[in-house]
Amino acid sequence: MTEAVSAAKRAGRFPTAKRRVLVVVLLAGALALVASSDELHGWFIELLSAAEPTIRGRPVLGVTVFVLFAALSAMLAFVSSALIVPVGVYVWGKATSLLLLWVGWILGGVCAYTLSRYLGRPIMKALSSGKALERYEDRISHRAPFSLVLLFQLAMPSEVPGYLLGFMRYHFWKYLGALALAELPYALATIYLGASFIEQRKYVLIGVGAAVAAFSGWALYTLHRRIVDKGSGSVSAQ
Repeated sequence: MTEAVSAAKRAGRFPTAKRRVLVVVLLAGALALVASSDELHGWFIELLSAAEPTIRGRPVLGVTVFVLFAALSAMLAFVSSALIVPVGVYVWGKATSLLLLWVGWILGGVCAYTLSRYLGRPIMKALSSGKALERYEDRISHRAPFSLVLLFQLAMPSEVPGYLLGFMRYHFWKYLGALALAELPYALATIYLGASFIEQRKYVLIGVGAAVAAFSGWALYTLHRRIVDKGSGSVSAQ
């Protein structure tokens, strides 16, 4: 058994990477539970209805807050976009909310990359999961192929690739391309979760949550298989 296989087993399948799957499952379950109660769902819709005039009255501020909150969720593990997505969908609709969420996540990824690249390891460890970064630091190099970086971005919570690839000084435009491509399907799914909640479609909520969890699980499994198949050492371009 290679050293890489042993390391992967000792890491317990990288529990931090499973957080994205767990969050999606819990979020979909919680939203479905609330949507199944007319009383709870109605109370939440009343809150959204009360907030709508304020947001529409200050459109620039509303958009700025939404994008910045989305950016923070891509930089900090304890911040979640789930808190703002239903508000965005209710006020602006699915298409605009999708664009704003996607832009916010890209902005957050770029900020994480830039901070780590120029401020180094202290900021990387302070703002992200140190254990996850240590597990992948020896497996993905600054010469890693684009396909591996895209898979890494799909499999991991979004803040981890940003900080790690910035610290490694991975090519910025390749990182940006992988970031934009990887975040788009998750942004779509998140918006549909929010829209399905507002429309009280609990079975759609469960279906979308299950689909995203399965997709994340596939990406994580494929990433581990690819790293292990490369044997010991970092994964770089061929």
